[in-house]
Amino acid sequence: MLRLIKWLFYLAVLGFIALVCYAYIGPFLGADFSPETQEIRQEIILETN
Repeated sequence: MLRLIKWLFYLAVLGFIALVCYAYIGPFLGADFSPETQEIRQEIILETN
């Protein structure tokens, strides 16, 4: 049982390292992580006495 937990821990660590590497190398490989931007305008009416 302890051997299985140890292998799962190693797999989780390797997965985390792979995810971090992909985050840094991804833009060079053509992955775009930036969100789409759009301008939003809303009319605000202030009531005064």
